[in-house]
Amino acid sequence: MNNFTDVWSALDWDDISLRINSKSTRDVERALGRNKITREDFMALISPAALPYLEQMAQRAQQLTRQRFGNTVNFFAPLYLSNLCANECTYCGFSMSNKIKRKTLDEEEIGRECEALNALGFKHLLLVTGEHKTKVGMDYFRRHFPAIRSHFDSLMIEVQPLPQEDYAELKTLGLDGVLVYQETYHAPTYALHHLRGQKQDFFWRLGTPDRLGRAGIDKIGLGALFGLSGNWRTDSYMVAEHLLYLQQNYWQSRYSVAFPRLRPCTGGIEPASLLEENQLVQLICAFRMLAPDVELSLSTRESPYFRDHVIPLAINTVSAGSKTQPGGYADDHPELEQFAPHDNRSPQRVASALTQAGLQPVWKDWDSFLGRASKENVVPKQTGKFSGIRIP
Repeated sequence: MNNFTDVWSALDWDDISLRINSKSTRDVERALGRNKITREDFMALISPAALPYLEQMAQRAQQLTRQRFGNTVNFFAPLYLSNLCANECTYCGFSMSNKIKRKTLDEEEIGRECEALNALGFKHLLLVTGEHKTKVGMDYFRRHFPAIRSHFDSLMIEVQPLPQEDYAELKTLGLDGVLVYQETYHAPTYALHHLRGQKQDFFWRLGTPDRLGRAGIDKIGLGALFGLSGNWRTDSYMVAEHLLYLQQNYWQSRYSVAFPRLRPCTGGIEPASLLEENQLVQLICAFRMLAPDVELSLSTRESPYFRDHVIPLAINTVSAGSKTQPGGYADDHPELEQFAPHDNRSPQRVASALTQAGLQPVWKDWDSFLGRASKENVVPKQTGKFSGIRIP
């Protein structure tokens, strides 16, 4: 198949939902007994039948994470350049009909933000904008990318989907990675929540990772917005299918999977399905077992308590101290924000909590070459205690 759209077209949402929900404890035990899990195993591990096995899943996921990534956890920060958006989306604070103050950072303001982030210790940056291709499109990126890149060791973006040739050009300006979340892989639900603008085009968005792979982008980030569709398990399986397809077809790129849940925002909606904390742990562990080498990321959408308990299990990249509005680091104006972060701790407090758990925060590319943590700092095997999170 030439692109993931062909793969997606052959997947039946209702059939996948039925197959996941029909998995038995025997299927879960079979999956836990394998060194390398299959698609059917992944279905079992995200099924309701797997919840009683959460402790075993957590131990296995932690073991795989330590084997592949040691004790390191990479830190990054999102820098919001603009909250201008030409889309109407039911769940986003930047939606064009929301009566919020709009702002796009200029050269001087961007410089202050970069200096503020460097002062906090960050050398890995994610640039975020609303989707407005005339005001914050390629001309804006060409103008500001080189100066931003000079402040940071790596640069990623989360902006509107672009043509392949634009991604190739941005790569020459220092772009390392692109995050593009499908929001939901269920086309009818997608249409319900994207009412105006280019984001209405489900298939243009779905084809973005293919364009990224063909453009030779180093890191490609995937994910669904949990709570948007009525079945988070089926959306999760679609993310897994997308990941496996990309790994097979664009093996030169690295991949990242995130697990965002709907957060309160101006004009926002109530979730169509609730992904509880124990279910989110289940999902994260299942992805680590499916893809041991893939980056798994957890943002400040989650609570400090949850992050402190789950990051040591299977997460190897986190944001910290995030501001979700333009100019949020040098000049804090929360009325401009996209959503309200749950973990409002400073980056240093997050790093301290992880260090106390035996992990090594990594702020710069070269830090990982300074040596592993000593054996005394290795995270102890957690039996029952990652808990505090409700396990039925």
